[in-house]
Amino acid sequence: MQTVKIDGLTKNYRKFQALKGIDLQIGTGLFGLLGPNGAGKSTLMNILSTTLPFQAGDVSIYQFDLTKEGDKVRELLGYLPQHFHAPSQMTGKEFLHYVASLKGMTNQQERTEQVERLLEEVNLLPQAHKKIKGYSGGMKRRLGIAQALIGDPLLIILDEPTAGLDPSERIRFRNLLDKLSKDRSIILSTHIISDIESSCEQVAVMNHGQVLFQGTTEALAQKAANVVWELFVPISDYDAVEKQYVMISSRQEHGQAVFRVIAKEMGDERARAVEPTIEDGYMAVIHGVVS
Repeated sequence: MQTVKIDGLTKNYRKFQALKGIDLQIGTGLFGLLGPNGAGKSTLMNILSTTLPFQAGDVSIYQFDLTKEGDKVRELLGYLPQHFHAPSQMTGKEFLHYVASLKGMTNQQERTEQVERLLEEVNLLPQAHKKIKGYSGGMKRRLGIAQALIGDPLLIILDEPTAGLDPSERIRFRNLLDKLSKDRSIILSTHIISDIESSCEQVAVMNHGQVLFQGTTEALAQKAANVVWELFVPISDYDAVEKQYVMISSRQEHGQAVFRVIAKEMGDERARAVEPTIEDGYMAVIHGVVS
């Protein structure tokens, strides 16, 4: 079932076109949205969360028209914006109760049970009675994740959710998303490819306000088939290699530099073809090496 349908979506900021007639279809489960900073991801997330108007196109969410039935969309929505702020004088527990009240949870027992469960799931139960002004950046991010999940929304939109999380919290977050995604749609917008690789089966790649790819993570990796190489050269050749190819990574091995690069053609006998990864496919698409 396609729960989110986007056709010809266009957003302008005066003379700047942030979204250029994009088309996307998103179904149940975890959907990854990849792209560099400035690609238009946050603009798209703001539009889907009903906080930003747009100039042209059609958007439906669970068959509700986003423009005409925004109230209906908000009833089934959970949203973590890229820049999340919460009242500093509230405790984490007080804030989640406040959000639950705004979402119409009038039964105090049900609200308390859900707040307690979410605090535990994001590992904030020990800090539940601490004021938010004393939270670290990672704790605030986890609180933001918790507030997005209140009310068991059918559509959860998470914009750069793992920013500031340590590795153990990132793993906890991924496991939570996997559990939640069985019967709802979760859009995970990020530039951290490992988050997509470990969590999502479906992914879209955006750049300069356009969707360059939509499909499975496996299909994205295969975009770089036959164009990803490992190049063994002296360490002193680093600058030359960086100028000539799309660089993915580098390492040192037996006194040499080993560069992982993207190139349509490779005439250097020191190179060998390697199996592509999602990161390779992403870089190949973003840099226009493949279409």
